[in-house]
Amino acid sequence: MRAMVTGGAGFIGSTLVDRLLAEGHDVDVVDDLSTGSLVNLAEARATGGRRLTIHQLDVRLPDMVDLVAHRHPEVVFHLAAQIDVRVSVDRPAFDADVNVIGSLRVLEGARAAGCERVVFAASGGTLYGEAADDALPLRESHPHRPLSPYGVSKKAVLDYLVAYRELHGVEFTALALANVYGPRQDPHGEAGVVAIFAERLVAGKPVTVYGDGTQTRDYVYVDDVVDAFVRAATRGEGLVCNIGTGREVSVNELYATMAEVAGSDHAPVHAPPRPGELRRNALDPTRARIHLGWRSWTTLADGTRAVLEHVRASTSPAPAD
Repeated sequence: MRAMVTGGAGFIGSTLVDRLLAEGHDVDVVDDLSTGSLVNLAEARATGGRRLTIHQLDVRLPDMVDLVAHRHPEVVFHLAAQIDVRVSVDRPAFDADVNVIGSLRVLEGARAAGCERVVFAASGGTLYGEAADDALPLRESHPHRPLSPYGVSKKAVLDYLVAYRELHGVEFTALALANVYGPRQDPHGEAGVVAIFAERLVAGKPVTVYGDGTQTRDYVYVDDVVDAFVRAATRGEGLVCNIGTGREVSVNELYATMAEVAGSDHAPVHAPPRPGELRRNALDPTRARIHLGWRSWTTLADGTRAVLEHVRASTSPAPAD
């Protein structure tokens, strides 16, 4: 398979690139490196050889259409996005420019290239908005009522995917991702609570929990998510599939799990809750199990242990010559 991964130098994207290369596929990476890093692609660059080509390009540019048409991928994995909810609130036009216009460039390129499929990284954490407690874990049939410009932009792309499928025969599978975590996640971003906790635990610094810590999320490990992307390359036509564990984990439980793995007995520091934060969230993965043959397998303890080990390795001083 010839694959293209937009946002391929990012946390999830680079892990997907590693998986695709390991399975013998040819991979084009598209990333403007505004948030992604070539460091994330170090393993891919060392082992990929001629099967890996990296293009430093902003998906918003018209050149994106030409690149997809020229490289002629069979499948485009579209992960490039503006992912910070706070940025979307402060700069909604910028958020829409990256997430909507950028996605349209990708779709126009896929149309010109005659791609077999676009696999889109949707946002399960914002797509459904604030749901009633008895609706959790949320199914894909739950009303899509995002409460942030970021969620709105991601929802808009889902509508464009349906339109391109009907008008131009561009097939798609959309994966509504829960809270993805794992090695390479940016500890300085808004969405990387596991990475933030890991960095501070390894450094022996206090960990801040906003609010009372009872707010919940569905934490799913990056390798499990990448497996869903690979499966979606040939399955789930025209569907939105939730990619999560179906289990709610409170911030307090997350911290307790990570502190135990890290061997820390320090209590977290509590700060005022952040305005607009969802109180509870979890995604029902039944559709993904049925249509993609997918389920998550990594436990929270094992996944967070891998993150802590990655942080320790990346912050350890280099050995002396």
